[in-house]
Amino acid sequence: MLWSNTPLPANLMLFAICAVSVWLAGSALARYADIIADRRNQGKALMGLVFLATATELTEIATIFTAAIKNNAALVLGNMFGGVTMQTAILAVIDLFVVRGVLTQYPRKPTHALEAALLIILLSILLGFCISGDISIGFNIGLGTSILAIAYMLCVKLLRSYDEEGDWVPVDLPDETEPAKQIFADSSITVLSTNVLILRSVVAAIVILVCGVFLVHSAEAIALQTGLGSSFIGATILAASTSLPELSTTIAAARLGAYTMAISNIFGSNLIMLVLLFPADILYREGPILAAAGRTEMLNIIFGILVTAIYVVGLLARRKPRVLGMGVDSACVLTVYVGSLFALYFVR
Repeated sequence: MLWSNTPLPANLMLFAICAVSVWLAGSALARYADIIADRRNQGKALMGLVFLATATELTEIATIFTAAIKNNAALVLGNMFGGVTMQTAILAVIDLFVVRGVLTQYPRKPTHALEAALLIILLSILLGFCISGDISIGFNIGLGTSILAIAYMLCVKLLRSYDEEGDWVPVDLPDETEPAKQIFADSSITVLSTNVLILRSVVAAIVILVCGVFLVHSAEAIALQTGLGSSFIGATILAASTSLPELSTTIAAARLGAYTMAISNIFGSNLIMLVLLFPADILYREGPILAAAGRTEMLNIIFGILVTAIYVVGLLARRKPRVLGMGVDSACVLTVYVGSLFALYFVR
């Protein structure tokens, strides 16, 4: 085991370098996606759900698939399920440090609430299969991951049609005394052709993908060398590092005033996280991967459902009260996330 034989400080340094690279590449993706969305006249919510969310999930793709090939189910499931809560907590961080007002009061359409509600449904299905135990439908592929893959495609179709045809109109919107902040107004990026922007997006995505492979190897070695275990490392340190693209892109989108894209990026990333279970199940060769889920993984799913449900309430209630500079819903989400870390440490 080359990675485990490498000193712990070296593995930590490699992990940090890869994490920073992921952050920079993810920030670049946000800038490119915003300009491409404007030029292609695509809705910000759909752009956040499909293009941006898929691109920023490349780190998870690299780490999850690498761990699955190595038959490390604990690292796969810990990273995926812990990542749902981690990424949702990013919205609370944005609400605290970037947004003027309450984040969940800005969306003009209920598309985000629908995204979150569908995510809760998929997470509930996932939890049911983890509790009851998944069964193989052939080639060691589980029934649960197959159903989730089909359900995801149906969700995307529903969200796209709803975003185009929905006639819901909010009546209580926050006052916008200043125009949306355009950080690209004087940037040379805006003069680049769309093809060049797409090419740069591909390069940034490759950086995320390559660094993701190194992240999973170093994380596995860190889990072994520290004795914390793959489940805990996957749900905390690895989930945090693979969520850096979501954090950087969401911050960039929020600074632009594109709160719709920011919220859809997170919920879209979480939806994509669940569909990634299917290819991970194919690569995992010791049976249905959900059958390997333990108490830590199930607890992660429960926390994911809880923080998502809190934001559904916030999106529907649309209240203005703030706590410590952020919305009440974001404060609750941060509290749940911190509590989940303590719970996962003791449950491990």
